[in-house]
Formats: sequence, structure tokens, C-alpha cells
Amino acid sequence: MTTLPSGFARARRWLRDHPLAFDATLAFCVLIAMICGSFADPGKGHGPTFGTRTPEAFSVLLMVLAASALVLRRRHSMAVLAVTGGLTATEYIFMDPPAPVVMSTVIALYTVASRTDRPTTWRVGLLTMGTLTVAAMVFGSTPWYSQENLGVFAWTGMASAAGDAVRSRRAFVDAIRERAERAERTREEEARRRVAEERLRIARDLHDVVAHHIALVNVQAGVAAHVMDKRPDQAKEALAHVRDASRSALNELRVTVGLLRQSGDPEAPTEPAPGLAVLDELVDTFRNAGLPVEVAGADRAPRLPAAVDLAAYRVIQEALTNVRKHAGAGAKAEVSVVRVGTTAEITVLDNGRGSAAGRPGAESAPDGGGHGGGGHGLLGMRERVTALGGALTAGPRYGGGFRVHAILPIEARTGEPEPPGPAVTTGERR
Repeated sequence: MTTLPSGFARARRWLRDHPLAFDATLAFCVLIAMICGSFADPGKGHGPTFGTRTPEAFSVLLMVLAASALVLRRRHSMAVLAVTGGLTATEYIFMDPPAPVVMSTVIALYTVASRTDRPTTWRVGLLTMGTLTVAAMVFGSTPWYSQENLGVFAWTGMASAAGDAVRSRRAFVDAIRERAERAERTREEEARRRVAEERLRIARDLHDVVAHHIALVNVQAGVAAHVMDKRPDQAKEALAHVRDASRSALNELRVTVGLLRQSGDPEAPTEPAPGLAVLDELVDTFRNAGLPVEVAGADRAPRLPAAVDLAAYRVIQEALTNVRKHAGAGAKAEVSVVRVGTTAEITVLDNGRGSAAGRPGAESAPDGGGHGGGGHGLLGMRERVTALGGALTAGPRYGGGFRVHAILPIEARTGEPEPPGPAVTTGERR
């Protein structure tokens, strides 16, 4: 069975969805109240009395017109206020005692105050209050200080104040709602930005992995094809290196792509990200491919933070891959990992005679190399280093060769930096 509160709530929702019906109902109720009030005689001494007077036909006509105008109070609030105010002033001028047509003006003034700005509310409100109060005091038979005349001033003033308060509350609620919607949009934009950054990072990892291992596979496959007929044992060794490089590439690809999986997916990757701890294995793959590499390793130094460790590994991997691809025959490389205060400096040098224009990304080297190239190797390295708050420079060396130098902060950028100390190598040269 429907309860009374639910019935009222349903009726309220219906009236809110049909504002014209609500205004018609309100106008009818105001008309009934004005007609009932017109039967009251203000009297003298002990308050009003009912049944001692009957409203004139002219007063009834004014009340009907004023109530009818209230039906359009939302669409034409100023016009409705002008009409009801004029009808009320007419009632005060020609009828004595006047019928309570002022009730319609109070409703119209409240509507104007709730739908306009504060300066307009007070200008219109003061004008309406002054006009109707003066008309009641001047043309009425009662003394100017009578309670009926002061009531006109009080009711019109309260209508202006109530409408302004409702308008302020609506503006406050709308501001809170807009702020909440803006915060929600900001959260969604931040989430999309983080997703884009994560995709870019994974793309860089995929580029580093694929470029490195495919370059090694290409070199070893060329060696195997060259010596297959004359030296089968060396060809088998080269093919074994191809197999190892491809297996390593697949494993690293599995780890990198595994970052995209959900936490509950089967076979989630558990292998740690590569770092300087496996630098020897990385260098061995290049040595097996025929590139002599000398290393100042990271065997004795404390382990770098995970993000810095991965970035250092990727910089070395990409730089050596570029050496192998572009430095030319007989090139040698040298890798150095050095701690200087709160930073780690990664340096990869080579003495190759190949064209610097072939280095991927060399056109963006900050030292003004101005080389052309179509790859993104150095660009990806620079983005990775810059994301950690570091710096990377790359360009030709004086006398021939190429140099890649990265400076990575060991501590977080929000931490208090330690005073710079003397350079400390992270391992021994071998």
C-alpha cells in the first residue's frame, strides 16, 4: 500500500518535471488566498473580522488577472512583476479597504529575486517596496503607520531577501557540482596520461630489446653463412649464439609485454628487470658477435635504484648496439659506469670510423653534431634519462669515433642532495 510520504514525494517529482502545472497550481492557491483575505475587514482595535464585508467586482477582477499572470512567472518574471505590481497599485488607489492583491506581487518579486543577480534584485525590490508602500499610505483611509501599510513593506522586503537567498544557495550547489565534475574529469585525464606514459615506456623497452638482439642475430647469421662451407664448427658456434640471442630476446619480450597483463592472469612475469648486475652477460653477447668491449663493471658498488639501474642497462645496450651496427669493421668499445656524488655517469666510447650520420637519433645530439638519421635510438635513450631527471649527450669524438654520456641521479629529485664527493668507480676495470 502506498504511504502518504511516498505519495507526496511522487507528486513533488511530477510537479518538478512539469513546471507550468506547478505554476498554475500555485496561481490557483494564491487566488483562493486573495479571495479569502478580501472577506476580512481590518477593523480597529482587536484585529480583523471575517464576514463583515464582501469584495467588489472590480477587486475580484484584479485578483483574477494578477493570479493568472503568475502562471507565466518563470518565463517572463520581470513582466509578471510589472503586471502584478500595477494591479496592486490600482487596487490601493481605487478601492478602500483594498483586497490583498499584493499577495501576487510578493510571489512575483520572489521569482525575480531567485532568478536574477543581487544588484538587480535589490534595485527592483526597493522600487516595488517603495511604490506599493507609498500607494498604500497615501491613498488608504488608515493612518500611514498602520500595520497594514507596514505589512506591505515587510512582505515585499522578505520576498526579495528570500529569493536572493534561494538564488545564492542554487549558485553554491551548482559550484560544488561543477567542482566535483571537474575533479572527475581531471582524474580521468590523469589516468589517461599515466596510461600513455606507461605505453611509451614499454615501447622504449621493446625497441631496446628488439634492436639489440636482432642486431646480434643478424651479425651471427652473417658469420654462419660466411664460414658454413669452410669451417662448419665455427658456423655451429655462430648459430648457437643466434639461438641464445633469440631465446634471450623472447624472454625479455615476455617480461616486457607481461607488464600489460592483469594481476590475476596466468603466467604473470616474475623475472626481475635487467640491470647492471647482468652487464657481463650483455657485454659477452657483443664480444661473441665480434665487437671487443672493455668494461668498468658494477660488481662492488651498492646496487642502484631499480629505475636508475634499468635505465643505465638500456643506455649501455642501445649504445653498444649502435656501435655494432654503425662503427664499421675493427671498431672497439669501452663502457664506463662511475659514481660521482649522488649521480651515476654512464659512458660508452668507440673508435669506429663509420659515418656519424648513420647513428640513430644523432641528429638530435646537443653538441651540435647535426647528423641525419632515421632511427630513434638516441632519442629513446634521451627520453628515458630525462624522465629520471638526468641528462644525456651524444656525438662524434675528436679524432674519430662516437661518445654517449648519460648522467643519472641516484637519489629521488625530492630528496635533499648530498654534497658532491670525489669520483668513485662502481667497479674495477678489466
